[in-house]
Amino acid sequence: MAQVVGRDDLLLITLDTLRYDVAAELAAAGRLPNLTRHLPGGRWEKRHAPGSFTYASHQAMFAGFLPTPARQGPHPRLFAARFEGSESTAARTFVFDTPDLVSGLADAGYRTVCVGGVGFFNKRGPLGSVLPGMFQESHWEPEFGVASPRSFESQVARAEKVVAGLPTGQRLFLFVNVPSLHQPNWFHLPGATREAGDSRETHAAALEYVDRHIGRLFAAASSRRRCFTIVCSDHGTAYGDDGWSGHRLGHESVWTVPYAHFFLEPGAAR
Repeated sequence: MAQVVGRDDLLLITLDTLRYDVAAELAAAGRLPNLTRHLPGGRWEKRHAPGSFTYASHQAMFAGFLPTPARQGPHPRLFAARFEGSESTAARTFVFDTPDLVSGLADAGYRTVCVGGVGFFNKRGPLGSVLPGMFQESHWEPEFGVASPRSFESQVARAEKVVAGLPTGQRLFLFVNVPSLHQPNWFHLPGATREAGDSRETHAAALEYVDRHIGRLFAAASSRRRCFTIVCSDHGTAYGDDGWSGHRLGHESVWTVPYAHFFLEPGAAR
C-alpha cells in the first residue's frame, strides 16, 4: 500500500449489511459473475467486522481498521494512522499523519469522493453529515437510499459522472456505500411482498441485483489508470438466526463479513 498510494486510484465499496454466508453461497453457485471474476480465487475472504452497525464500522474503517481476517493475528493493515506501539502497522502499510484515512489520502494528493447510500450518509442532519463530511466531495439523493429499488444503479450513474469530470492526472479515492442489502430489500425478489417483509432470500436477491450493475462501477473506476479496489461488508444482519433479527448486536451473522481486495487494470472491467 505504501507504493500503491500516489500511483493508482483507489475504490472502496461497502456492501452495507451483507452477510458472509449469503455472499459465499452465491459466489460458489455462480450467481455473482461480475463480482466473482475479480475475487481472488473466485471466493470471498471471511473476516470480522470492526463494528456491528454502519456508523461504528465506517468510523473504524475510515481510521484504517478494515475488517480483520477471521483467524488469530496480528494482521498487517493496508492503512494506519501513525501512533506508537501499533502491532498491525507494517513496512508496506500506508501510514498517514491525519486523524483519518480520508484526510490522509487528501494530503497525499487524492480527490476524495463519497457516494452515500444508507441514512448515515444522507446529510439531512448533523449525524448524517459526519461520515460524508470527511470527504472533499460527497453525494446523496433520495434515489440512492435504502427505500429505492434502483439505488445502486443511481449511485453508479453518479460515480460515472464524477470520474468523467476529473482531470486525467488527478488521483481519485472513490467511496461508495451500497444500501441495497439493507432493509428493506424485499422488492429485489420477484413475487416477494412488503407484507411478508425481508428474508435471507430477498437479501440474496439484492446482492444479485448489485452484481448486475457493479461492472459499470468497476469500469468507471479503472477508466483512467489502474485502480486498487476493496469490496467488503461493514456488518451482517440476522434473519431469525438463533432467535435474533437485525444488527447492532453480537451474533455471528452480524460480525462475520465478506471481504476482497484486488487491482482493476484499465479497461479490464469492461
